[in-house]
Amino acid sequence: MGRELGGEREPIKERKIDHIRICLSKNVEAKNITTGFEDVFFIHRALPEISMDDIDLATDVFGYRFSAPIMISSITGGTDEALKINASIAEAVEELGLGMGVGSQRVALENPSVERTYAIVRKKAPNAFIAANIGAPQIIRDYKVKDLERIIDMIEADALIIHLNPLQEAIQPEGETFYHGALEKISRIVEGLSVPMIVKEAGSGVSAEDARRLEKAGIAGIDVAGAGGTSWAAVEFYRARKRGNHLTEKTGEEFWDWGIPTAVSIVEVVQSVNIPVIASGGIRSGLDIAKAIGLGADLAGFALPILEPATKGAEEVKKKLEMFIHQLATSMFLVGASSIEDLKNAPIVVLGRTAEWLRIRGFDIESYARRLNVRRGQMKR
Repeated sequence: MGRELGGEREPIKERKIDHIRICLSKNVEAKNITTGFEDVFFIHRALPEISMDDIDLATDVFGYRFSAPIMISSITGGTDEALKINASIAEAVEELGLGMGVGSQRVALENPSVERTYAIVRKKAPNAFIAANIGAPQIIRDYKVKDLERIIDMIEADALIIHLNPLQEAIQPEGETFYHGALEKISRIVEGLSVPMIVKEAGSGVSAEDARRLEKAGIAGIDVAGAGGTSWAAVEFYRARKRGNHLTEKTGEEFWDWGIPTAVSIVEVVQSVNIPVIASGGIRSGLDIAKAIGLGADLAGFALPILEPATKGAEEVKKKLEMFIHQLATSMFLVGASSIEDLKNAPIVVLGRTAEWLRIRGFDIESYARRLNVRRGQMKR
């Protein structure tokens, strides 16, 4: 079903091994495009009038109580390396009360012997929020609701992620570049699923136009996964270089920085829909999480910062997550926000290229700066 340019089609399992190896050993992050978070500034409160010990990071999304607004983005599955990575992440999110998604489960549908590399997640995290995952091209041509229920049952998932990765599919020699009918298929599947559906991009962002169409299709949430973090065009660039595929290598290089910056995508989506929004794509600190929440996201996700720690074990993952959580709490203290809802109402100034993009596209950024905290009887904007 995939294209074959400059070499034989590589098995899915081998691709997954390649993806892990490349993300661990190469620079796969955007080069000349940024997330836009550098253009987003909180208004510092010299008199925050709260104590850090009183800050509550908990939030309710998709019917689940997250101890902090963090969901580890879908990473991997289907290989022995993936088994350890998924187990490490699951153990950490269980202990910390967070959530996670697994990598695409297509390989498990085609080869049941690797189901254990996904099922380990629920074994290690019996109470955490867990999301199953499959790609849009697969639901268009290959799988029906019964197949999707199988991957949901495989990990006792609380939600199903349908990931959109047209850029990667276009670059990848084995790429499946058929998206015609994806929205209609998503709409039909939503009606028959036993769990909520989240639609997630894979590093190129979601526009207001697509967000509105997805909401109308009945999905439960959108993960914007914007540009500025991991570039899957870059990952495929390295794969192509290794295999001597000059055409794919040069195309991957050209589209390395393609997409909508994450901060821009958050605003476009949150101002266009009334369903939960997950902010991912280049989230690299707790301050980034705070900015994403301040722009209107409900959760923040990241994968690359967790990958290397996950190869070492759950304790290393936990350390990284605790650092992000502490940085988020520090951000909240400095803007006088004692809860996630307060953080969503903290004043923010958006400047630079991010502001220019959003103004040209007709989005309201001035209202972010005019917010007043609602605590202690203060007026809301």
